[in-house]
Amino acid sequence: MKINATPPQENKYLEQLESIALTPKLLYYYGNWPEKRIKTVAIVGARKSTAYGEEIAYKLAKALGEQGIIVISGLAYGIDSIAARGCLDGGGKTIAILGTEIEKIYPKTHVALAEEIVEKGGVVASEYHLGDKIFPKTSFLERNRIISGLSDVVVVIEARERSGSLNTAMHALEQGKDLFALPGDISRQTSQGCNRLIAKGANPLLSIEEFMKYLVPKKNTRSKASQMEQISLFAENDAERKILLQIASGVHDGDVIMENLKIPVETFNQSITMLEIKGAITAMGMNYWTLS
Repeated sequence: MKINATPPQENKYLEQLESIALTPKLLYYYGNWPEKRIKTVAIVGARKSTAYGEEIAYKLAKALGEQGIIVISGLAYGIDSIAARGCLDGGGKTIAILGTEIEKIYPKTHVALAEEIVEKGGVVASEYHLGDKIFPKTSFLERNRIISGLSDVVVVIEARERSGSLNTAMHALEQGKDLFALPGDISRQTSQGCNRLIAKGANPLLSIEEFMKYLVPKKNTRSKASQMEQISLFAENDAERKILLQIASGVHDGDVIMENLKIPVETFNQSITMLEIKGAITAMGMNYWTLS
């Protein structure tokens, strides 16, 4: 495989790395970067993963690949490599960011996977090349800022209370990225980190279907007449009617709806809950809503 190099500012897909702390001066890589920004999801997790985590990582990455969404990870054992495999099996492109020199793909057992990533249109990259002085204990943590920096959303599948995956999550929060974590058994060490993230405000990954709806909202093709019929059917008071009208007009962000309608948070929360219970609306996550 041929090694290439580019400064982030000279590539449309990499441009957003300019806004992160310690922007890499150069990225060395195999393969071809997308010509423009494409929605990208980072999937990270424990190296010593469980069957539960592996199943979710694979299914999520495969679903993303099928939608043409790029999956980015670190090529490590466990969740990282399983996410790459799932995306490839879904016909998608994936990106792997190494914590080693570009000439030294690690782990060596994943050389074939790295080659397949490149063959299928993806990228294997590193900010290090042979001759750079690097320290393994820190270089793998340093690359996490690039994984989160290139992503639009970061999903932590499994993590111990102290792990590299949580380091990626912290970078995501610093960079203002949406963060999801997979809830798990409270007695399982590999779920403790995720559960802690959720307790601190990360979005729980409750189902792959819900996550995909959040990431790729379906366009509402219902006619205005049928939308009005639905509003008349479900709205039991003025607040519910106004909220439904906002969503029908294309406003999906709950915070924007509240601002537009100048209604109290309590009224909005009560109305939105009742509308969801009645099946009038569907939650897309992150306080985004669409007509059912």
